Order: sequence, then C-alpha cells, then structure tokens
Amino acid sequence: MVKEMIPDVVLSSGHRMPSTGLGTASSPMPPNLTSILLHAIDLGYRHFDTASLYGTEEFVGQAIAQALEQGLIKSRGDVFITSKLWCSDADPDLVLPALKKTLQKLGLDYVDLYLVHWPVRLKQGSGHIFPKEDILPFDMRGTWEAMEECCKLGLARSIGVSNFSNKKLSKLLTYATIPPAVNQVEMNPTWQQKKLREFCNEKGIHVSAWSPLASYGAQWGLSVVMENPILKKIAMAKGKTIAQISLRWVYQQGASPIVKSFNMERMKENLQIFDWELTQEELDEISPIPQKKGFAGETFVSPNGPYKSLEELWDEEV
Repeated sequence: MVKEMIPDVVLSSGHRMPSTGLGTASSPMPPNLTSILLHAIDLGYRHFDTASLYGTEEFVGQAIAQALEQGLIKSRGDVFITSKLWCSDADPDLVLPALKKTLQKLGLDYVDLYLVHWPVRLKQGSGHIFPKEDILPFDMRGTWEAMEECCKLGLARSIGVSNFSNKKLSKLLTYATIPPAVNQVEMNPTWQQKKLREFCNEKGIHVSAWSPLASYGAQWGLSVVMENPILKKIAMAKGKTIAQISLRWVYQQGASPIVKSFNMERMKENLQIFDWELTQEELDEISPIPQKKGFAGETFVSPNGPYKSLEELWDEEV
C-alpha cells in the first residue's frame, strides 16, 4: 500500500488532505495503540484524526516519530494530522493555549487541521461526562477569531468545525475572515446528510464523515449499516465487504470517511475502496435507505443552557 493510492482532496485553505483518515477515539484504549498506528502508516494511512478529548494525541505523536526513525515516512509533511478543540477550551482566551498543549502532546510544530469539536462551551476541566450546569453560553465569533489566530501563527495549517448545522455554519460565515475548510459530521448510508452536504459544497466547505459505518456508543457492534439488507446485497454482488460499500458510498458523495478499526485485516480492507466504484443504479438503491441519526447529542441540551432542545442544537436537522 502506497500513499498515491489514497487520493487527496484540496481544501479551501489550499492544503491537501488525504481522503481517508484513521480515527483514534477508543474506549477502552488498546494497550498497544502506538504500534497499531505505526502499522497503519505502514499500510498506507497518512491522515490521523485525534482530539484532546480522546487522550490519544501522544500516541499519534509517538507513531509519527517512530515512522520517521524507521523510514516509513520521509518527513513530517508526509502525514496529515487533525485534532480538535474540546468544549471546555471553547473560550476565546483558551483556544491558543489548548492548541499549544495539543502540539506539545503530539511533539509537532503544527497540526494540519484544527477543528472546533462541537458548537458548545463547557466549564473549564469538563470531560465527556459532565453535569448540565457545566454547559455555558458559546461565543462562536470569539472562539472562531481565536481559531483564525492559530492559523495566522502557523500552528494550524487549516481550521474547521465539527458537528455544525447549516444554520450555525451560515452564521459563522457572516464574520469569518478565514472560512472553515472542513465540517466533520456523522455521515453514513443511514444518516446521509444530503441537505448539509449540498450547503457545504456550495460554500466550499469539505465534509469529513465520522461514524461512516454507524458504529457509535451503545450501538457499537449492532450497526444499522452492517446489517442493512440493501448494503448486504450490493456487497455480495460486488464481492466487497459491507464496510467497503459504505466507505465507498461516502467517498462518492464527495466526503472523506474517518474510519476506525484497530483490527489489522479491517484496517487494510478499509483502504481498498479507490480502484472500483458504485454504479448509479447502486447509488439509487442506497439513497432511500431509512434515515436515523446515531448520536443525538442530548448531553449538550439543558433547560438553562444555550440549547434547550435537540432541535435547537441541530437547528431542526435531526
């Protein structure tokens, strides 16, 4: 597997991003994550998706350092690293210090892409489980200005957002001097995000797809994608795995899947989606699959917070 086999996408920032990334969020954390990521580099993965919340930035950094030592990559520029600003740092004064901490953990001078993880601000120190009173008003404009500063300082080559609706993106675009290059959202054949993709395409924002196999939280291993009869039928006819059908579908919609498997064989299979394609007839079969969001985000909804309902969090895109 060589890098050239994974196509790049050119972001609005002018930088190139490999069109498949390996996600590193995991619970529980595998004990040998650095060696797994090193193996991924050997297989041909060049885009790694981490976040301060995941607690995996140090392992990503270690894998890059070892890959350089072993000659698996020639330079830092051979890999594309995405990290994310957690909600407890989504305060204008905390953004730059948070990125500097991320860079310290990664052992890098810059990240290729830095994303606002959610359009949410939490009390300092809040992790992924927090009481409702930790949800604070979110100054999107102030936070974005601080993200732009990170970009101007060269600490983030590109900046973007994650889990933003059309309405929130529209608001952001009214004052952004550097528009978001990427919006990373949940996307797969059972949550196709048609309206959001159309909007992002029109505005030059690239869509990155987390949970491209619809495996999230309580549904882990009980995937609506992996058991879908339409996807099963197409996979059987093409001699591909259901996962490959789903990932290829994401790619053919113009989005970049963030895959997440630490199983060596599946990691390899997840890269084998670029030398074949789904026909228009197959795409038409996938299009009417019933839609359901996997992660609703109830944790960010509070009677006293900025989002009093899921409709307010997602601007009715639920």
